[in-house]
Amino acid sequence: MSVAAQKLPSYALCTPEEAEEYARDTKEGHWNLLPHETFWRERYIYLESKGYKLRPRFDPTWTPSWLGTNRDPDFCEDSVISMKSGIIDATRLSDGVRVMIKSVSRIKDEAPIARFLTSGDLVQDPTNHCVPVFGVVDDPHDASKAMMVMQYLRPFDKPEFRTIGEVVDFVAQTLEGLCFIHSHLVAHRDCAAANIMMDASHLFPKGHHPVRLEYTADAVFDAPHLTRSDHPVKYYFVDFGLSSRFKPDESPLVVGTKGRDKEPPELSDRQPYNPFPLDIFILGNLYLKGFLEKYHGLDFLEPLVVSMVHRQPDQRPTAQSAHQSLRELRTTLGETTLRWRLRSRQEGTSERVVYDTIAVAREGLYQLKRMMMT
Repeated sequence: MSVAAQKLPSYALCTPEEAEEYARDTKEGHWNLLPHETFWRERYIYLESKGYKLRPRFDPTWTPSWLGTNRDPDFCEDSVISMKSGIIDATRLSDGVRVMIKSVSRIKDEAPIARFLTSGDLVQDPTNHCVPVFGVVDDPHDASKAMMVMQYLRPFDKPEFRTIGEVVDFVAQTLEGLCFIHSHLVAHRDCAAANIMMDASHLFPKGHHPVRLEYTADAVFDAPHLTRSDHPVKYYFVDFGLSSRFKPDESPLVVGTKGRDKEPPELSDRQPYNPFPLDIFILGNLYLKGFLEKYHGLDFLEPLVVSMVHRQPDQRPTAQSAHQSLRELRTTLGETTLRWRLRSRQEGTSERVVYDTIAVAREGLYQLKRMMMT
């Protein structure tokens, strides 16, 4: 249902005086496109001719929708500023599916590697967790660049994880995905938190806005979401801008210190190092910082994670052995444990009592439903 077909909530409306003030602010450029947004406005018509339509804000003929109305601009979709540079969401005109479009350099390996990992039979491999690439189109204004069209994804940790089992599933999927990447002689080299995303279409039955993630697509209403436990998601690796692909007989050595995670000890611009153990460290560090140091109840993962962040690269497990260790570990965990809630290390005693009581009640209801179904 469109915003026009719904009754707007009071918080999305403004008084006549406020409307006049917003009109003045608009005239003074308060909601003007930022420089990295004008990049996409300049390509709006071209992308539309290729079958991809950007949001109204990027239309060269755009006029702010709140002018002359009693709408608060902050709750108008076309006021939402895109904060990321070089990447934007779009609608595929052939079927109305949302996609992501990224500006990439033609002289670098990002697009070739990303396309290779999701080409032919590889895209059908269930262990493949690389973001699907639908195509690459020319950049009409810069011959050194192209625009890569990919599946639309959402940050992997928004919404936050709720149960131990959801964390185990994330670890299993990302290790499985890393096995796939490494088996095809590709090292990601930047598989940190920001470069792991998820297909959350099952979690958001009413959809969500691509920038204001907690809102529906119209940027007006809160976007309700379901749980990963009841509606499993698939996680994907994105951004192969630092990735390296090797030949079977090639020594896997690289140099470089670029990347989101600056903690791997081997990073160097002078001393060559093997990027495959680097991926293991980065992923292990994500598990450590994003889960073990944040929540109680995940101690069973500690031996695996500690081995993955070993200071000596040759002492770290391979992706295959780490994944196998996780699979064996998973068999030791009961279903009740996996369904148990994650408890934040910042949680106070009173909060713990309340949330644990709710968790016990939820588990009891789950078991009751199972009994009734058998």
